[in-house]
Amino acid sequence: MGKRSFYLCANCAYESPKWLGRCPSCGEWNTFVAQETPRAQPARSSSPALKRAAPLTPGAEEAGPERRMVIGRPELDRLFGGGLVPGSMVLLGGEPGAGKSTLLLQIAALLAEKYGRVLYVSAEESPAQVRLRAGRLGVNAPELYLLPAEAIEAVRTEVEELNPVAVILDSVQTLKTTDHPGLAGSPIQVREVVQGIMGLVKERGMICFLVGHITKSGLLAGPKLIEHMVDVVLYFEGDRRYPYRVLRVVKNRFGSTQEIALLNMGDQGLTPVENPSSFLLAERCPQQSGTVVVPIVEGSLPLLVEIQALVTTGNPGNPRRLVSGLDYQRVAMVLAVLERRGGIPLSNREVYVSVIGGVKTEEPACDLAVALAVVSSFYDLPLPADLAAFGEIGLTGEVRRVGRAQKRLEEAVKHGFRHLVIPHGLQGEIVKDKTTKVQGIGNIHELLAILAKKEGV
Repeated sequence: MGKRSFYLCANCAYESPKWLGRCPSCGEWNTFVAQETPRAQPARSSSPALKRAAPLTPGAEEAGPERRMVIGRPELDRLFGGGLVPGSMVLLGGEPGAGKSTLLLQIAALLAEKYGRVLYVSAEESPAQVRLRAGRLGVNAPELYLLPAEAIEAVRTEVEELNPVAVILDSVQTLKTTDHPGLAGSPIQVREVVQGIMGLVKERGMICFLVGHITKSGLLAGPKLIEHMVDVVLYFEGDRRYPYRVLRVVKNRFGSTQEIALLNMGDQGLTPVENPSSFLLAERCPQQSGTVVVPIVEGSLPLLVEIQALVTTGNPGNPRRLVSGLDYQRVAMVLAVLERRGGIPLSNREVYVSVIGGVKTEEPACDLAVALAVVSSFYDLPLPADLAAFGEIGLTGEVRRVGRAQKRLEEAVKHGFRHLVIPHGLQGEIVKDKTTKVQGIGNIHELLAILAKKEGV
């Protein structure tokens, strides 16, 4: 049987008939390795038996609440849409030190206590390091097994023998397969590692958690194909130097992709923040100008966040625009509307806008709060301490309605905000008590008129 020689990139598996110094696919240098393989045989006419099609009866195979594995922590079960679906694969990403391994060790212990054997595969840390963390977290689950391994073949063998209800791979970038060349963490290795475990997970109905590294730009490392292969993608947001973490759902085939959870990092691991709105507003200084509270809704979680703005004199030729926690393009649009429709001269001013506390949101409902904060800072006019605002701003200066207004209002009132500025179109749709003052506005001019009154709202 004849053999052919070729060169394979150890990083991305790009094939070349000759050696190349730089891979044209991934751009890495000196990654080509000589390979020899038998020439491909013509495909045989016979093929393995295929599974037959079956009628899809509505509700017969649907994973209802009774088919989900409840973790036992409401804030985590809410992220997964009510619990974990058997046979699903979950990818968890975040910066180093964000708490990925800590969270998964806590989840593993909870699942082991309720459902049976759980396999924790550690390819980054030694068994002594994992046991040290488990002792600090108070983990004492006899059904939780630890496997130090770097080859996915060893993981498959252990899974077949142990038959766990869940397996955790920490991390997918440090595992590799011996069937393919390349270093651990290279795109081809990451892809093969995930494919090597996915079939077993689906066949046995297990839960598989994958820990993923991120790149300098904050994206999950490895080929984008991995995010398409898994069922759920979770991501730790915010600065790891904060005492709390924001865990956001990026993809979920079995639930909402708008859910977040606020977790506090302490000696006992990651614990839920019982009242996220109060927690985020605890150090607010309402007597200063440029601060407004906006009620946002992330999935099913209403949350009050503080938006701060600072307008200062800058370079007339190139003023700075810095935005943190919000969509930069959307904030730039609000500033343009304020100048063109509202007559606020911002073209020669530096503008800084931030969501305090490390929370990120892209809700259009923040437009009105951003405009209020910017104008408040521009005139150095503090707003009432019990004021909250939400609404979308259009390019013509109109203030448009947003969804789930009643839930936003109730969250604001629950935390003592009795003055609400909302789109005019929502006034007839919300229910309020007599102690709450709701003022609807239809455009930017009405917003500026509110600020022009010395008595405030």
